Amino acid sequence: MSDDIERERSCSDKVSGKSVVSPKVALPATGVALASAALESHNTASATGAPTVGAAAAPQPISVAASASAQQQELPTTSSMSGVGVGAAGASVASGEGSGGIQLMQPNVKDIRELRDIIQLLWGDGVREDVFKRWSQGFEFSDVEPSALVQKQGGPCAVIAPVQAYLLKIIIMDMPGIKLAEISSGKSQSLLIQALCNILLNCQTRRYRIVHLLRRSVLPSSNTTSSTVTTTETTQSNRNPKPNPSSAARITKESTPPAQPPPMSQVIAEEVAGGSAAGAGAGDAAYDIEIEQGVEVTPASVIDIIQGNSSGSGSSNSNSNSLNDDDATGQLDMDITSQQFHERLHTIHFDDINEVARYYTENYSQLSNTFGVLVFMYSVFLTKGIEQVTADISDTSEPLIHSTYGYGAQSLINLMLTGRSVAHVWDNEQDVGGLKLRGISEQSDIGFITLMEQMRYCTVGSFFKNPRFPVWVMGSDTHLTVLFSNEKRLVSAETPSETGRRIFKSYDPEGNNFISSTMLRDVLAALNLVSEPGYVSLMQKRLDPENLGIILLNAFMDEFFPLESRSTPDTFELMHYNGIPGSNEGNKVRYYYGSAILLEGDLKSICTSNPMVTCLQTKWPNIEINWHNMHMPSLN
Repeated sequence: MSDDIERERSCSDKVSGKSVVSPKVALPATGVALASAALESHNTASATGAPTVGAAAAPQPISVAASASAQQQELPTTSSMSGVGVGAAGASVASGEGSGGIQLMQPNVKDIRELRDIIQLLWGDGVREDVFKRWSQGFEFSDVEPSALVQKQGGPCAVIAPVQAYLLKIIIMDMPGIKLAEISSGKSQSLLIQALCNILLNCQTRRYRIVHLLRRSVLPSSNTTSSTVTTTETTQSNRNPKPNPSSAARITKESTPPAQPPPMSQVIAEEVAGGSAAGAGAGDAAYDIEIEQGVEVTPASVIDIIQGNSSGSGSSNSNSNSLNDDDATGQLDMDITSQQFHERLHTIHFDDINEVARYYTENYSQLSNTFGVLVFMYSVFLTKGIEQVTADISDTSEPLIHSTYGYGAQSLINLMLTGRSVAHVWDNEQDVGGLKLRGISEQSDIGFITLMEQMRYCTVGSFFKNPRFPVWVMGSDTHLTVLFSNEKRLVSAETPSETGRRIFKSYDPEGNNFISSTMLRDVLAALNLVSEPGYVSLMQKRLDPENLGIILLNAFMDEFFPLESRSTPDTFELMHYNGIPGSNEGNKVRYYYGSAILLEGDLKSICTSNPMVTCLQTKWPNIEINWHNMHMPSLN
């Protein structure tokens, strides 16, 4: 995938002839350790071609340079902000080579256009405010379960459940034996950041484009920019606020020069002074800084604000303060509209996932505030790149967020789980009526099973059913939850016997535990066994002595894999998470524990009145489970 290479300006000691006050940015050691832990827990980066990053180096001095005049030249005209406005600007964070610092970049037109396309892809022709409000929540933990995320309303489980799954994967792999109830609040926040970095790493990119929500818009709202567009376009924009990536190309040349957005220094000065009516008094730790009297607000101050550190007289924020002082920001700008929200989005570029982890550590309010889930979701899409996303989806005629019910499409779920936005859950590609439909191309870190498979709406492949770690997102017809276990043997490498069973069942999509005898040759060929016509004919007679035209799974396994035992244990513990408080006992989000047993044989009883067991049987056909405390967890 080709990446946008931003033009970077060399660092200097002067900006427009005035002295630049270097930002007093404290890069805590805990943030560096956190970034390293995030990478260590994601053990597939180098194997998949993602950039390999070791432990973070000691923080380097941060230098900033930007020309005020150049800044004005590259700012997009406000006409390109009509409709749902997105302001993409901010900083590019270098990886430590050369000058190795953080460079303030001009507003990035490519990011603006891509964000506009992403909004269109996600929401369709218009963002319904009621659906947008349901998605407007931050990453918030349960009062009774320190590491369990809370989902306030229906819809954002397409992001929250995968994030929760990656968080639990890190606990299982890196914190064996720990009691979930004993995890501290600070540790849960660190685990959340590691989980987000794991998801971003799956995008397999050399640059991470992180969306940052400003307390106020840098760009004027669309209803004040009529002088820069034709009357026709302004009218259309007001009537139909749909993102239009081609609007800039349709701007007519008028004698009146286009209105320019205010200089970045002015915007930052107003941010510092609390000039935004919507954000005043919100207490966002990322912007509550002090500027020394008589010091001009410079691009250095912009970086200081982005990093969430104080550059005032003698004040500085430690890492712990950055995490703990954001509680009040959960209600930040709760009442703004979707258009106002999108006008406040900016982007920051990072070349190193360590810097992303450090940014989130020092700006935790970006995750915990009212729009944390949306901001992170946009960051994943922007990092992956709109071209790659649309290529994976193939059919973009329907929005990825349902316009009425607000639930996420399978492409959105798959992007969060695997880094690819394919629309199907089977293995590799399938030919359906001459169309090549893409599925999951390799074993995933996190699994996926769904009740919809039992209802014959889809077929989940082995890459999702047998992930690298014993964590599965579970799908019902309306919601996503998470199943997990400390039993690592549930996802151990397949034995030849298990491979044979899986291949056999791939030719039995109905789950009947038998195939047509005419398919035997294909099954043997897929297993690299002898598939000569004479041998196949002999085996057909042996496996189907009554000439019924079918071959049973048990007969096949006894013939070709008679002595090998399965690697999956007969008994194991399972745990379940549902982020909606109303689906939990006492309206408190918590984990539920159960003891599972795999019965002998392949016969299973379909219990449609118990969706949990029915969904589990798509993975373990002969499973029985007893939930502790007699509480059956809910899939909805």
